[in-house]
Amino acid sequence: MLDRDGFRPNVGIVLLNQKNQVFWGKRIRTHSWQFPQGGIDRGESPEQAMFRELHEEVGLQPEHVRIVARTRDWLRYEVPDRFIRRDARGHYKGQKQIWYLLQLVGHDWDLNLRATDHPEFDAWRWHDYWVPLDVVVEFKRGVYEMALTELSRYLPRQDFRNRFLRGNVRGFERHPPNGAEPHFELPPGASFDPDPNAPHAKLASNNNDSDISDAR
Repeated sequence: MLDRDGFRPNVGIVLLNQKNQVFWGKRIRTHSWQFPQGGIDRGESPEQAMFRELHEEVGLQPEHVRIVARTRDWLRYEVPDRFIRRDARGHYKGQKQIWYLLQLVGHDWDLNLRATDHPEFDAWRWHDYWVPLDVVVEFKRGVYEMALTELSRYLPRQDFRNRFLRGNVRGFERHPPNGAEPHFELPPGASFDPDPNAPHAKLASNNNDSDISDAR
């Protein structure tokens, strides 16, 4: 379903945890990382599409999140020809998106990348809010910047006093007595990165972004 200008209606999702870090997913069998997103089906509202994509890509239900905000207008990006299927060239131009800012009110273990039989991601991590601008594929960077900037004014306030107290508790838990190793379980589909903000190889390089080849 394309509009008259060749853009497919789409929703993007910025999912926050309680630290205002954002969910960052790795596209299955690629080295491309991005926010959850997907097309709006005929007859769907943007909000209905958002909740459907949230379940299909991240495994969350509406009760696991709170809608904080959404962008007012469509944000567009054009897809380079080399990422467009040959049969779609000439009439498919790119995506126009409504972006939603959600806050997770459930737990990390509620996330499930295998909620359907056609998973979109095979790994995920939490990132600081602005980090995705440095690592997303270049042709999406402009729309990511517009969406994150518009939505940033609605970021929930942080209780720094409570964060300090929780940090002290976590610091104690990270160093258990008698040299015992800490024990934790990861949510389904998660990959553990002890320091997601440490320098990494560039996560998103020139790649065949699979949401482009299937016009997601």
